[in-house]
Amino acid sequence: MSRDRVNLQQSLLDYAHRYPGDAHAADCLSFLASASHPFDREYESGHFTGSAWLVDASGKRVLLTHHRKLNRWLQLGGHADGDSDLAAVALREAEEESGIPGLTIEYDIFDVDRHWIPERTNESGHWHYDVRYVVRAGVRDTFAVSDESLELAWVQIDTLVTARDTDESLRRMAQKWLMREANAF
Repeated sequence: MSRDRVNLQQSLLDYAHRYPGDAHAADCLSFLASASHPFDREYESGHFTGSAWLVDASGKRVLLTHHRKLNRWLQLGGHADGDSDLAAVALREAEEESGIPGLTIEYDIFDVDRHWIPERTNESGHWHYDVRYVVRAGVRDTFAVSDESLELAWVQIDTLVTARDTDESLRRMAQKWLMREANAF
């Protein structure tokens, strides 16, 4: 097993210890243990992805993308494309999709999710095992919309908790973030 794969396994175990009963963590661990090529997009049953909970310098806003293919507001992120260092994937995707320079990442896993990606013309339906990291913008947080997005927007994190149309996983991350920030003081 590669060093990155062992590190991911340990990071997922640490995450599962912090959030006991998180079924997504158990799903990710099981998939990591059983899949021969879990970081390759071509692995048809599913694959790992890396995502960024990209917060501004104040920690009060998160940058969301109106995803071009899924037509939903989501966190930034994307396919590992063979890279087993999912923190590096998350940071790279955040940089590419936001155009914001000087981003920094926290290497502890912030959240995990397993979600179904529906069939499209050139791709069968499959699972994404999404590992999410906190990425922070510095004082420069002006973004540029990439081809991946229809739109980008800074959103107040506390509004994601109460908005009726918030994606369930975004709501969960917003709640985690707010609890984390409240416990920091």
